[in-house]
Amino acid sequence: MKKYRKGVFIVTYFLENKKPIYLILKRKLHWRGYEFPKGGVKFFEFKRCAVKRELKEETGNFPIRIKNFKIKGRYPYSKELSDRKGIYGQTFTLFSAEIKKTKKIKIDKKEHLSFEWCSFEKALKKLTYSDQKKCLKIVNKWIKENDW
Repeated sequence: MKKYRKGVFIVTYFLENKKPIYLILKRKLHWRGYEFPKGGVKFFEFKRCAVKRELKEETGNFPIRIKNFKIKGRYPYSKELSDRKGIYGQTFTLFSAEIKKTKKIKIDKKEHLSFEWCSFEKALKKLTYSDQKKCLKIVNKWIKENDW
């Protein structure tokens, strides 16, 4: 049986005039392209705690609102990763995280080159993988339906 690493996808945003502005990160470790914050869930760690930890590690920020969409997926790695021997791919659960409007994003320079704040349309074009694009659409629809 192929082993998958358990993870979380975190569609991260702030609201400006009730409109979401999304954070995307430019990846450099393991592959190149754009993604939103994501990461593995540690052994015995609750997924919600993983969201908070990964968001802090990858952006330097804490969420002010977290939503678990209870949507799951998985994807294979395109190659064996040196720091994940015997792991075939990753599962994920979709979360969104609202953070305060800030220009202070402290990226993890081992994993990412840069970050961008984007409209829904721009983020959708820039995200590299279709599973993340689908997740962005789900979160964007939810935000529109829940007018704060």
